[in-house]
Amino acid sequence: MPDTALGLLRRLETGPRGLTDTEAAARLAALGENTPAPLAGPSWPRRCVRALRDPFTALLLTLGLVSACVASWRTAAVILALVAVSCALRVTGERRADRALAALRGLVTGTATVLRRTDRAAEPQAREVPVADLVPGDVVRLGPGDLVPADVTLLRARGLTVREDVLTGESAPVPKHAADPPEQGTDARLCFQGCAVVTGSATAVVVETGPRTRFAAAQRAPARREPSAFDRSVHGISWVLVRFVLLTPPLVLMAAAALHGRGVATLPFAVAVAVGLTPEMLPVIVTTCLARAAALLARTHQVVVRRLPALHDLGAVDVLCVDKTGTLTRNRPVVAAALGPDGRTDPEVLRWAAVGAWWTLQLADPPAPDALDEALLNAAGPVGEEYDGVAALPFDPAHRVATAVVAGDGLGCHVLITKGAVEDVLDRCALPEDEHRRLLGLAAGQAEAGLRVLAVATAERPAAVRPYRAADARGLTFRGLVGFRDELAPGAAEALRELAALGVTVHVLTGDHPATAARVCRDLGLDVGEVETASRAGSGGSGGVRVVARCTPEDKARIVSGLREAGHTVGFLGDGVNDVPALHAADVGLAPREAVGVARESADVVLGRKDLTAIGHAVVAGRHSSANIASYLRVTLSSNLGNVLAMLAAGLLLPFLPMLPSQVLAQNLCFDAAQLAFAHDRPDRAVLRRPTRLRPPALLRFITGFGLLNAVADLATFAVLALAPHGDAAPADRVLFHSAWFTENLLTQALVMVLLRTGRRVAGRRRPGPVGRSAAALAAAGLLIPLTPLGATLRMTGLPAVHYLLLAAVLGVYALALAVARGRHDRRRSEDGPSQP
Repeated sequence: MPDTALGLLRRLETGPRGLTDTEAAARLAALGENTPAPLAGPSWPRRCVRALRDPFTALLLTLGLVSACVASWRTAAVILALVAVSCALRVTGERRADRALAALRGLVTGTATVLRRTDRAAEPQAREVPVADLVPGDVVRLGPGDLVPADVTLLRARGLTVREDVLTGESAPVPKHAADPPEQGTDARLCFQGCAVVTGSATAVVVETGPRTRFAAAQRAPARREPSAFDRSVHGISWVLVRFVLLTPPLVLMAAAALHGRGVATLPFAVAVAVGLTPEMLPVIVTTCLARAAALLARTHQVVVRRLPALHDLGAVDVLCVDKTGTLTRNRPVVAAALGPDGRTDPEVLRWAAVGAWWTLQLADPPAPDALDEALLNAAGPVGEEYDGVAALPFDPAHRVATAVVAGDGLGCHVLITKGAVEDVLDRCALPEDEHRRLLGLAAGQAEAGLRVLAVATAERPAAVRPYRAADARGLTFRGLVGFRDELAPGAAEALRELAALGVTVHVLTGDHPATAARVCRDLGLDVGEVETASRAGSGGSGGVRVVARCTPEDKARIVSGLREAGHTVGFLGDGVNDVPALHAADVGLAPREAVGVARESADVVLGRKDLTAIGHAVVAGRHSSANIASYLRVTLSSNLGNVLAMLAAGLLLPFLPMLPSQVLAQNLCFDAAQLAFAHDRPDRAVLRRPTRLRPPALLRFITGFGLLNAVADLATFAVLALAPHGDAAPADRVLFHSAWFTENLLTQALVMVLLRTGRRVAGRRRPGPVGRSAAALAAAGLLIPLTPLGATLRMTGLPAVHYLLLAAVLGVYALALAVARGRHDRRRSEDGPSQP
């Protein structure tokens, strides 16, 4: 038989008034913090195996094994060295990113409302304490939007429903009640850590914390997350390239066998050419770019990126949907007007409303103070102390009113003070029909001005000997109306202007009255035009600020999904439990740190402080990392494609290999090392002013066009070298040809790094950045390696002066053509909009 509430409290050695500070500290020291046992990250071997599953790394490993099978040991050794370096860099970057994210999650640690006492004789006080400090025996309070902080058993509950989808996968709210004695075979009075409170309130006692909770047990087998849009884009590009790379060796072998009768002997060269097309540093560049940007955001702006790929998606956002309450406003109303029945200012209306608010807070024992009651008390002061409270009937969603009862002036006289929705309060007043309509019109006028309106009425009654009920609030005398406006969030107006400057269109999705939403937007300086209602709103466009009122949670999610289907990349910023469906539906979900627990846990990005300007910084950081990743892909793929096409053509035309396999691989290794600088580059500001998207079709068109241009430059070099003195196929001339083409390839790759990086022109900065310095080092390597012992090992030699002059001429023409083509591409992209990579 399950414990009764009294038996459970005795077993936990606690009571309904909670633990003392000393008892809580002793239990915390004995049982540990209320945090799940940390999930052990993958070991080094497991990370290495996961790195080998990357399509490019797996392809390199396969090519290395093929080389080993045909006894091309030098080629196999270089390829396997590339695989080892790529895996080591990726594993190191992942471990560094994991450590940084684990440290940053401390910024979004949640709190719980708990009853604690300084000693056994003291009265309990409701305190906000970190969830990690909860211990069994603590008495906690729960309200809408809270995440259940531990496994608890309900002591009292009113209208409580809880979502248990984190444990069961069922999204429908589950009713909970504090049955005593408990019903056999049910867990209706149990709530588990991580579940979200949807409606109602409750007081509960903590029974399990930390790794002993059911949520901690469920976390030991985490569910797989669906790939993000960024992951899908990179995956699509990867497999297009993998298919092309896999076709290269058979093509080379067949052509060599048909023209020169040396098919199998060409296999190491074919393998090296395939390696040359593989961007094996892509996982390293992506991880480094995103991790560095996330760490910088957390350190400088207290923005925590909980899912690294979301940072790229944030850079691509062109529509940001926001909930009004709690994001554009502070979720803290302030009194704007107090009007009597005649429509004139009447301080007595505010005084009566504040008296009712005071005694509702004192006697109804709500889990959290009502925001309107707090606004009334802030405006009028604690006037309720002048009266003796008798009873309180808190706000009931069914009746939409709250009633407080205080002692009147006469003996045995009570005064009922009812406040709530205008229609419901007027229905409880004794009013003629025409007066009823006039007061409704007065309230409607205030609502049209963008105010939230609360009606106030009173009635004197003889003291009742039975408990008061909602039905007692009848035949009231109408006192007047109180109007509230939303207090704007600090920095919200500036943040919205910054987002507009970044090319991000703001859509405001709110459940409020259209006039209320319009007033807030006007106060923020937004030109919204006509406000739509959710029932008539479609997915819409992104041509300007758009406001949709009367939105349910399902409406918000529907509008966000419609925008995504229309081709937009959508971010959603919300902080309430009603925003959770839209947070899941968006490409990127954002929540402030002060959001309710379930919204914060559903978000991909958490704002560490209530400063909306941080969103602009996060968008710029996402575009920064995306631009660097796009730069790497543009440069490496176009250069590699050009080199591969030129080598294939030269291999068919020349009676000897245009470059030895070891030379191809050494060149590729130098290029890969130089391109690590892209993770540290600073893109031009013009790139950061528009959304950045990685579109596979556009990227493939780019690398094809510039790859062909690169191939033309390589073939021009081949022609110049073929026409140079000593152009017969003597062994010494082959070494000279190999050395010259090795040097030319590294020099052209250095040029491509400088001229094709995203949004940078050569004259765009006075000092060379990381990419400029790395390109200079790559060019130096191309010029010096043939002169060193390493060059001799790779069977290369120094070039005569005439060869350097010929190479300079070819490179000069190539640089000019590349600059012209780049300028045309940029102009075309500006005309087409920000959809290009």
